Order: sequence, then C-alpha cells, then structure tokens
Amino acid sequence: MLLRPDLRNPDAVALARDLEGCLDPAQLPEDLCIVLGGDGHMLATIHDLGPAHTYLGLNCGRVGFLLNDWESPQGIAERLHANQVVTRSVNRLRLSGISSDGEQISAIAVNDVYLERFSGQAAHLRVMVDGHLVAERMVCDGLVVATALGSTAYSMAAGGPACHPEVRMLELTPLAPHRPRFPSLVLPAHAVIQVEALDTHKRPVRAVSDGRDHPALSSVTIQDAGSDIRLASFEGRHPTAVLIRKLLLS
Repeated sequence: MLLRPDLRNPDAVALARDLEGCLDPAQLPEDLCIVLGGDGHMLATIHDLGPAHTYLGLNCGRVGFLLNDWESPQGIAERLHANQVVTRSVNRLRLSGISSDGEQISAIAVNDVYLERFSGQAAHLRVMVDGHLVAERMVCDGLVVATALGSTAYSMAAGGPACHPEVRMLELTPLAPHRPRFPSLVLPAHAVIQVEALDTHKRPVRAVSDGRDHPALSSVTIQDAGSDIRLASFEGRHPTAVLIRKLLLS
C-alpha cells in the first residue's frame, strides 16, 4: 500500500498523517495506491507510477471528479479494511509525434491530449481519422482528443459532450474552429487520429498531455494506449450520480 498526498495541499498532508495512524497495511492490497489531493494530483501520480497500481483517490481539493468524498479518517479506514471498494478499468491515450526539429515524442494520458496554436495566429491542421480525411486544412485554435473520463474537462469546456466515464471511446473536439466548422466527434476506442500541423514556421503548434507540455510539433498520432488504469471507488459511489452532481449541475 502507498499513500501519495499532494505535499502542496495542507489538507492532504494532514489526512495522510491521520490515515497512517489508523490504517493496517497488512489488511490492504499491496498494489493499492491511496492518492490524497485533487484531480491534477491524481493524474500526476498515475503518470509517475503507471498501471501497476490500483488508485483510490481521496478528495482534498475542490471538484474531485476522479476522487472519493469522505467524512473522517476512521470512516475511510473502516471501509478499506472491510474491502468496501469497487474497481474499474479506464482506457488511456497514447500520443506519438514528431517535433518541428525532428525529435520523436511519446506520452500517455488518462484525460486528454490537446493541440493548440503556439503563437498569435490560428493553427492550420490536417486531420485524419482511421486514414480518412476529416479536414484538409482546419483553421482553428487547436483540437482536443479525450477519453470518456476526460470528456468532462477541456473537451466539454470547448463544446463537446460530457460522456459517461464507463464508456470506452475517444472524443475529438475542435477548439474555436473557423473553417470548416464541425462539431465534436465521438469515436470508437480503436480509432486512430492523425494530425499534421501545416506552415509550422509561421504557425507553430504545441501538444499537451494531461497538463504536460511538449515541444512544437509537426505531426502527431493519437490512439488508445492499450494500457488501462485501475481506479477504485467506495461502494455506493455511482459514476452517473457523480457526473451529474459534480459537473453537470455544479
């Protein structure tokens, strides 16, 4: 068992200290990683540790969509010792790209990968899905590719639909498209999205995966990573109710 508090969050540090006094590691799975903080800290922890762990998040931030709400350290310990948790797998994205300097770039994301203009001028993007041309030259601020879990973040803010977190899919959402103007696309999880940045000497484009910045890119491929992450939640935490309460009606 691992405890991973966000050391910049005093509430997370205090909760970790309390849990150390009431949790019995011998009663808990060895692969369990208890993450204390906010959604960003959960994404950073998954990035650091990878798929070898089952992640149980405890909300010490604001929204905490990926995390469990709790009432007391003792209550957390009782539920964990009684194995009152449900585990589910969520898919991730793999970004493979080439920078403007010819450097190979690779990253994996739980929530989303987005491309955005890196200057004051609009990006010009050539977009293909499964080898089929979507836009020869999309004039826009960029685009977001999200998992269902990440559809409620940047993609929803850009006008994409909020998808249920248990749906395995990819979502392609343009950012401020000037032309052509087409809506967000919901694609099967096996879809392969290829994007070429055009005129990068004048219109540089960068990529961001789960908040991690990557250099100016000339082309990228985004697809299912084939490497799921296990997220744990307390029994009774229904993802539909959480989606509505924390995001759609907040």
